[in-house]
Amino acid sequence: MPSTKTRIEHDLLGDFAVPADAYYGVQTARALENFRISGVELSLYPHFIKALAMVKLAAARANFETGGFSREILSAIEGACQEIIDGKLHDQFKLDVFQGGAGTSTNMNANEVIANRALELMGHEKGEYQYLDPHDHVNRSQSTNDSYPTSMHVGMALGNGEIINAFEKLIEAFRAKGREFSHILKMGRTQLQDAVPMTLGQEFNAFARTLADEIRALEAVRVVLCEISMGGTAIGTGLNAPAGYAQKCTDHLATITNLPIRLATDLIEATQDTQAFVLYSSALRSLAIKLAKVGNDLRLLSSGPRCGLHEINLPATQPGSSIMPGKVNPVIPEVTNMVAYRVMGNDLVVMLSAEAGQLQLNAFEPVMAACIFESQTLFVNAAETLRKHCVEGITANADVCQHYLESSIGTVTALNPVIGYDKATELAAEALKSGEGILELVRERHILTDAQIEEILSPAALTGSGRGD
Repeated sequence: MPSTKTRIEHDLLGDFAVPADAYYGVQTARALENFRISGVELSLYPHFIKALAMVKLAAARANFETGGFSREILSAIEGACQEIIDGKLHDQFKLDVFQGGAGTSTNMNANEVIANRALELMGHEKGEYQYLDPHDHVNRSQSTNDSYPTSMHVGMALGNGEIINAFEKLIEAFRAKGREFSHILKMGRTQLQDAVPMTLGQEFNAFARTLADEIRALEAVRVVLCEISMGGTAIGTGLNAPAGYAQKCTDHLATITNLPIRLATDLIEATQDTQAFVLYSSALRSLAIKLAKVGNDLRLLSSGPRCGLHEINLPATQPGSSIMPGKVNPVIPEVTNMVAYRVMGNDLVVMLSAEAGQLQLNAFEPVMAACIFESQTLFVNAAETLRKHCVEGITANADVCQHYLESSIGTVTALNPVIGYDKATELAAEALKSGEGILELVRERHILTDAQIEEILSPAALTGSGRGD
């Protein structure tokens, strides 16, 4: 049971009771009452919480170096920030991700938690702000309008690394299947119709490549997240920040995060600009589109088992029906696609929120943060789920692939250079009418010798595996 004891704190609006054991303070407590919207708490996004602490740590070191406060206060703030970076006190970030105020409540949540933990490290009680204050010390030389978006940038950059790691493992799983299936011939399809032969391995290698291209894009777009506006304070003019503070804070943050953090050249523009979130979100949307396409293909290739393509088997993870005995559904690709659709929807919210910015600030940064951090979390979980519970356990139905290959008329395409398009079309029409395969008709009509068939119509050669390029 949580403690019913309280302490009284004071702010602009007057006195307010705060739980005695809480590390957050009065402004967070008010926000907890005001913003009961989604039920999704900040603590669900640890990269964001850690980023807030990293930004406050960098600011404290810059403030100390510019004469803002004593080494004792610096050491206490450093200790509190490091604990949060290490994963502690995240339960003190209970605010709803949907909140008005352009992130002020979240910024004060960080200021208050850090201040109260720092007070304990100094030997004082929570709320004894005469020794170390959330505003005067933890938030010194800052505004929500520079520290909050900077924390968003850093948190997203940290989360981006986790996405890349998760997808690199998924990509390698597809590549492993590509190697495993490299000898299995099958028909390729365009517009859901028979096309020309390929290997199942080539199909899975293409899955790997299409996702790898998106990961490279995420690596490239990270650069926009590494430009920050610390030192701009309220609107970018740097009011209340001492000379040299902005660059010192930026340098410290680069060291703390191990990211190529750099200071924006125009802090007024940077304070109002949210295009970095738009660009990054669009890269996530692009990945979502590719991932959904892969999921759709896996479902098509595994359709059946008797009346579909049935070229591959997805691992059976759970019964598929409450009424149809024996039915197993492709639930893992399905849930992966749901993640992709949610990410696409989140991207639309980010776009609309960025467009809604007015004059020197965008008030809708909290919903951008909520959407992007959710998308990152979903992607990491989806990549791991798809890899562990689906891709790694996929098996091939080589006999089914061979049957389609032999009965398809797609191999007739390779005859065009030898007998011409019209003659090849005639042969294809006869194959369709008679039900015979192309190879059967070619042999029956003595159109080609066995040696020519081996050279021209060998399915292995048709897949490109016989070329040296």
